[in-house]
Amino acid sequence: MTRSVIILAGGKGTRMQSDLPKVLVELGKRPMIEYVVETVEALNIVPVVVIGNKGDEVKEYLKNRVDYVLQKEQLGTGDAVSKVKNELKNFIGNILVLYGDHPLVKKETLEKIFTLQENTGAIITLATTRVDDFRDEFELFAYYGRILRVPIVDVVRHRTTDREGRIVAIREAKDCSEEEIKIKEVNPGYYCFDSAWLWQNIDKLKCNNIQGEYYLTDLVELAVKQKKNIQSVEIDPIQCLGANTPEQLRELEKFI
Repeated sequence: MTRSVIILAGGKGTRMQSDLPKVLVELGKRPMIEYVVETVEALNIVPVVVIGNKGDEVKEYLKNRVDYVLQKEQLGTGDAVSKVKNELKNFIGNILVLYGDHPLVKKETLEKIFTLQENTGAIITLATTRVDDFRDEFELFAYYGRILRVPIVDVVRHRTTDREGRIVAIREAKDCSEEEIKIKEVNPGYYCFDSAWLWQNIDKLKCNNIQGEYYLTDLVELAVKQKKNIQSVEIDPIQCLGANTPEQLRELEKFI
């Protein structure tokens, strides 16, 4: 099965207190995006990098190691991925979406996501992670989307089982109810999509949320409504850490 990777790298990184594009802010003396690109290259894949703010600086750093697509306005992750549609219109296979400011994800994890997608024929396979609380290095996870599941019911005993329920949606933290925000299983934003399904449905996203953005997460809920096969892989929380501030960047330094 053919594989492709999209890396979202258009963020301004205002809270980083740096003049650099966010993904070029250094971690362990190398730009954050370098770690992500190296990991993808280890799978023998040339990624498509979606650039935006100061995109020329990103291109100057990565040069011809990747392909580029421009997102002129910051309208959310769904909009960013939609900009790649023309670039990958002839691609048939599975497309993994990653973030240029999440530098700790490992090659083995990407392989696991791709393999589950291929072996199950899923429309979407997503990574999730789970924490006991949102403190210390995992404080950032409080702002991640929550994984919403429905419980599995044992029809013989007429009670809820201990097995994981199926995913029905991902709710962005800012849009969560009081009960949803307590959920400790969160979404790091690593998704693998069937390419044909993705391009048939990406334009159906709406921006009727608090941020006024097009959320890639809404594709999960759309796939649920279409009764499609959705799979998930629970991964190590460390691999899900990103950085929006200098303080969070220092937390990442501990794991390099």
